[in-house]
Amino acid sequence: MTRPYDRKVKPPLDAATLEQAALSYAGRYATTRAKLTAYLNRKLRERGWEGAGAPPVESLVARMAALNYVDDRAFASARAAALSRRGYGARRVGAALRGAGIGEEDAAEAREIAADSAWEAARRFAERRRIGPFAETEADRPAREKALASMLRAGHPVQIARLFVAARPGEIPEADG
Repeated sequence: MTRPYDRKVKPPLDAATLEQAALSYAGRYATTRAKLTAYLNRKLRERGWEGAGAPPVESLVARMAALNYVDDRAFASARAAALSRRGYGARRVGAALRGAGIGEEDAAEAREIAADSAWEAARRFAERRRIGPFAETEADRPAREKALASMLRAGHPVQIARLFVAARPGEIPEADG
């Protein structure tokens, strides 16, 4: 067990250590400008600031973005593709992008990816959860309602979710265009 008095107190941050923290974080994680800003502000709250003037968080994040160490658009596209592969719908993808602090302009391409793969994502989700055509047996009404709610929470449109939930085992519905 670590006791508070056993811990080594880290010195306050200055411009060089703040930049090193930003580089380390951006090198370790795929991140967004908002997440990097939140990380640096948290480090400043934890350790304090020793430099002259206010901490240069915004300019440091802008420099990391200019050097392409942080790319919100690429992060959004990768996140949308990953969530779609896992079977999540466009609404859930949009919520994840907003949660990551990605602006509408940077998220536009990612939203398009999610919309284009809506049917396939719903199929994957239904297969993973054994809903409708992927179920062992035909579901009763409470099970269908539960499956529909699950698909809606995963961000799928009502029309697509209803098609999958209503399908009999082994009868995979066809996409409408």
